[in-house]
Amino acid sequence: MTMVQMQPPSTGAAPVPGTVADAMETAGPQVCGDMTVEVALSVMASARTGHLIVCDDDGVCTGLHTRAQLTAVRDSSAYTDRVQLRDIPVDPGPFASPATTMAEAGHAMRYRRLDALPVVDEHGNALGVLAQAR
Repeated sequence: MTMVQMQPPSTGAAPVPGTVADAMETAGPQVCGDMTVEVALSVMASARTGHLIVCDDDGVCTGLHTRAQLTAVRDSSAYTDRVQLRDIPVDPGPFASPATTMAEAGHAMRYRRLDALPVVDEHGNALGVLAQAR
């Protein structure tokens, strides 16, 4: 069975102005790597989001997949309906902490050409996502 966690854990801390905590969105669906691409795309469509945070069995964030990435995998000639999220190479970082400044996060996103940046706590648990404005 594949776990989907819809709400991030509450941190209880007040955000510091000018930090990622001020601008991040809720994490949205958090899924395990054993989810298939088709199911992941369905979860994204149901949640009306363009990304999924992938977590390991301990709930630690291991990466982020976008709808564009998963659609490209699904449309490739090597695709089968058994391809799981863990089978798709994903850049393991960067991740931001809630205390990361917006300038630092913006630089990382521009440099790495990222549409979304996972925000994690000190244990690696996903708290939210900093997404590019569309």
